[in-house]
Amino acid sequence: MANRNLVNLNVNPCNQCMPLGAATAFKGVEGSIMLLHGSQGCSTYIRRHMAAHYNEPIDIASSSMTEKGTVYGGSDNMKKALKNIIKQYNPKIIGVATTCLAETIGEDIKRITEEFLEENQGFLEVVNLEKIVSVKTPGYGGTQYEGYYATIKSLVDTLAEKSEKDNRINIIAPIVTPAEIREIKRVLDMFKLDYTMIPDISETLDAPFSENFSKIPLGGVSIEEIMNMGNAKLTIEIGQCIEDNMSTGLLLQNKFEIPFMRIPLPLGYKNTKEFIKTISEISELPIPNELIKSEGRYIDAIIDGHKHAAEGRVAIFGEPDLVAGYTEFCVENGMFPVLAATGSSNSTMKNLYKKIQSKFDEEPIIYDDTDFQTIQEISKKNNVNLLIGNSGGKFVSEKTGIPLLRMGFPIHDRIGGQRLMHLFYEGGMKLLDDMINTLLEKKYSSYREVMFEKYYKGVE
Repeated sequence: MANRNLVNLNVNPCNQCMPLGAATAFKGVEGSIMLLHGSQGCSTYIRRHMAAHYNEPIDIASSSMTEKGTVYGGSDNMKKALKNIIKQYNPKIIGVATTCLAETIGEDIKRITEEFLEENQGFLEVVNLEKIVSVKTPGYGGTQYEGYYATIKSLVDTLAEKSEKDNRINIIAPIVTPAEIREIKRVLDMFKLDYTMIPDISETLDAPFSENFSKIPLGGVSIEEIMNMGNAKLTIEIGQCIEDNMSTGLLLQNKFEIPFMRIPLPLGYKNTKEFIKTISEISELPIPNELIKSEGRYIDAIIDGHKHAAEGRVAIFGEPDLVAGYTEFCVENGMFPVLAATGSSNSTMKNLYKKIQSKFDEEPIIYDDTDFQTIQEISKKNNVNLLIGNSGGKFVSEKTGIPLLRMGFPIHDRIGGQRLMHLFYEGGMKLLDDMINTLLEKKYSSYREVMFEKYYKGVE
């Protein structure tokens, strides 16, 4: 397995910042608005990135710290921002996240929040606000991946309570598209499970058209549901790369003695089958005929495409769980994942090596904490013919001529990033078709040039 320990400088890092992950998680909570404690540019950057990807209005407030706040502290700014948010949006919950600036000067957002609540008791009695949840998310402390899971953990740690045990299951949702969250919920509903999913961006970041505009999008997991998570019979974390220090399932186990299990994204045949089998066993219900038929069609699609798929040499990059899922998808379809790379520092990535190496003669390259310059160099050197990742890879595609199949976040140079759906059997068939068709398009548009270079160039 290759390591990146010798490289200390990242050029064009392959990640997004920690507060952006926090914003995604808070968007999955009903009646919520997020306040980013720091300079105004941070919230502007995140609003722009999310609005361009999800094609939805994204409101993220800022405490707008300036030079004065940097020197003397930004508590006054943050308190003013909280009051303005309540007046303008009347939210049920406010999520407060920090930036590099706030963390560097040592802002204690939990203390500032407590002071605000104490100083504004009369004002707060006549508004809808129920909770303020804070989370530390300095940009230098991790990536979108870490920020997302830190926020879920903070929400549950702050809100979940213990009362009477019930039959509900806690579902810790992965960083996937709103369409994929809807599909996970659809499959869970097939097995008649009573569950709480956190966060739930299925509606808040992909809302249906409405003539009546709402400042805070409808949908999301409710505060009451989060509070009740301490009474569940089981927690399921979806994602094989979640490390224990980020685990909400482990938190619930330690705090409320709720057993938890971690299962991979239902991406690809093996992981989808494992996911469905697990849910069937938990629900004690048989697998519905609809899913059995979908499985058969998916197997047929694999057979149809295997002769073309075997020509794939793929570089995959993005968030750890997505990289792991797409890598295994390639392996089970006979495509060689030349490179599996993430911009996050994630020790679980090494587990991919064993799953790949035994099936191919060539050694795969697996990197964490990487950048697009490295991805470009490896792709060009190792004859990669397909890139899979977010729009950050478009520059690699432009410079190398290798086609890019877009997935993950952000997707800014195409429309419909919020509607991509590659999970379960139906999504797997769509993904396989797209991958093979991309390979075929590249092959048929350049084979004459390749044949000329190989057999005729220089011949008189």
